[in-house]
Amino acid sequence: MILQPIDPDLRLPTAEELPSSDETPVDNERQNDIPNWLKAILSVIWAERQDWFFGVDMGIYDDEGRLRRTPIIPDGFLSIGVTRHKGDSGRLSYVLAEEDNIPPVFVLEYVSQTYNGEYEEKLHIYARMQVMYVVLYNPNYFRRQNHEPFEVYRLEGNRYRRCDGEPVWMPELGLGIGRVRGLLEGIEQEWLAWFDQSGTPYPLTFEMIDQLQSQLQQQQQRFEQERQRADAERQRAERLAERLRSLGIDPDET
Repeated sequence: MILQPIDPDLRLPTAEELPSSDETPVDNERQNDIPNWLKAILSVIWAERQDWFFGVDMGIYDDEGRLRRTPIIPDGFLSIGVTRHKGDSGRLSYVLAEEDNIPPVFVLEYVSQTYNGEYEEKLHIYARMQVMYVVLYNPNYFRRQNHEPFEVYRLEGNRYRRCDGEPVWMPELGLGIGRVRGLLEGIEQEWLAWFDQSGTPYPLTFEMIDQLQSQLQQQQQRFEQERQRADAERQRAERLAERLRSLGIDPDET
């Protein structure tokens, strides 16, 4: 496709004037859950940082998209080097011209029953935007496209190269990405997680809460055990003092 030059005098629409989403319903709840879980984990492990933004089902506009008013809308994306919170209402969409032309460094595409060109058209668009990492998660329909259920691509020049191994460490993010499997919401299932450099997955936020509650309970149990031991020692000392008094010895003078 030949791109037409942009008229510098043409006023491009702002985020408030652009559609923030295509309002297309997701095929399944995991398509919404997984990017929201990834965002929630970052909100905990990067709680002190204010230089990142994670969008879920939000339109991304480059100059071409703003002219056509047709954004690309990944299931999730991460940008680093931008303001985490914008205004009282937050972002309506992600407009590169309003973000110092900082593209997302990470994009997640959950390939579902309704195929949207994730392996072709969308990769070309992300390459033009200079998105460094694209994750294509296709747990149910990967055979349809002759791909793997989980693929991570890294931009090299203007083309994507598939990364080997899993989880995939992304040094520019200081994070890894990969699949985990376990009992979740009472069901044995798979989901995506961030990983640290040692290859350990960060737990989901409600798992973090469970861990903190468990640690608190253990601390309370240790405190109670220490209190019981202290009470037992005090009672033993009182019995010993009483025995000394019965023998005519003042324990306070010994």
